[in-house]
Amino acid sequence: MPEQSPGSRPTLEAVAARAGVSRATASRVVNGGDGVRKPLVDKVLQAVDELGYIPNHAARTLVTRRTGAVAVVIAEPEIRIFSDPFFSQQIRGISKELTAHDTQLVLLLVEGPGDFDRIARYLSGGHVDGALAFSLHTDDPLPAITRRAGIPTVYGGRPSWTADPGDQAVPYVDADNRGGARLAVQYLRDLGRQRIAHIGGPPDQTSAMDRLDGYRDVLVDVDPTLVAEGAFTVESGERAMAELLDRRPDLDAVFVANDLMASGALRVLRERGVAVPEQVALVGFDDMDSVAGTTDPPLTTVNQDIEGQGRLMARLLLRGLDRDRTGNGPAPESVITPTTLVRRASA
Repeated sequence: MPEQSPGSRPTLEAVAARAGVSRATASRVVNGGDGVRKPLVDKVLQAVDELGYIPNHAARTLVTRRTGAVAVVIAEPEIRIFSDPFFSQQIRGISKELTAHDTQLVLLLVEGPGDFDRIARYLSGGHVDGALAFSLHTDDPLPAITRRAGIPTVYGGRPSWTADPGDQAVPYVDADNRGGARLAVQYLRDLGRQRIAHIGGPPDQTSAMDRLDGYRDVLVDVDPTLVAEGAFTVESGERAMAELLDRRPDLDAVFVANDLMASGALRVLRERGVAVPEQVALVGFDDMDSVAGTTDPPLTTVNQDIEGQGRLMARLLLRGLDRDRTGNGPAPESVITPTTLVRRASA
C-alpha cells in the first residue's frame, strides 16, 4: 500500500489501494456512479474516511457532468430579503434539502434591472445544475433567462406566465393562497363583522392577486373603498391601514395579505386608539412565528408551510436532475400546499 507523506493530500489511487479495488471502481464510487456492488462501495467509503480523501471537484464534474450546486434566485433586493422572515424560512427549507443531498446552495439576488444580465451570464456559464427562483413579478425576465440557459428550474409561487407559453411546463410550488384568503374572510363574517377591509400585496405578484380573489370570493360586491394596496412590508401595512381608517372609519375587520403588513396595521390601530379585536378584528397571512406570535395582541392568521415549500422546491428540482441523468421516472409536477386558519387574540 503506498504511504502518504506527512501533509500530502490523499489520492484516488491511495483510496483504491486501501480498499483493494481498481482505480476505476474507486472513481465510480466517489463520483456517484452506478454498477458497483455494495460490499465494494462500503470498502471504498471506509478507505475515504480513513484517509481523509477529498474528491477533486473539477474532475468529478467532468465525470458526472454535474457541478453539485444549485442557484437560488430571489427577485428582490437584499434589504427586503434580510428584513422579511418569509425568505429566511424558505431558504432554510431549501438549504436543508440540498444539504441532505450533498448539494451546494448558491444565492443570487436582484438589486435592480442590471442584475439580470449578470444572473443570465452566471446561469449560462455551467456553474450550477439547476435553479430555484421565487418572488417573481409579472414582468420578470427570470423565466426567459433560465429557459435560455437550458437548466432545469423550479419556481416558488405560481408565475403569471406573461412570457413564453412554454414556461408553463416548468413546475412550481405554491400555497393555496385563494383558499386561505377565503378561510380568513369567512371566519371574519362568521364573527358577525359587516365591513371587512383588505390590505393587499403588490398587484404584480400572483400570491397577492390570489389572496385578493379569495377575499372577493366571499365578499362578492365589496365596496372598493374597503381595499388598499401594500407591498408586503411593515411600512406599507401602516400606510394602507391609515388610508383605510381615513376613508372608512366605520370598518370593523381587516384581512391583511401577509403578517408583516398586519403587524404594521396593528401599530396604526393602536396609535389611533382602536381596540383589537373589540372594535376591529384583524387576520393576517403566513403564520410566521417571529411576527404572528409577537404582535400585541397575537395575530390570528392563515398558516402556510413556508419552510416545507422550500424543501419541496429543492426536492422537485433534484428529482428532475436525477431524471435527466438516468432517463427514469416521471417529470416533476407542480404542487399546491394546503393552508389553515390559526386563531389567536386579534380576531
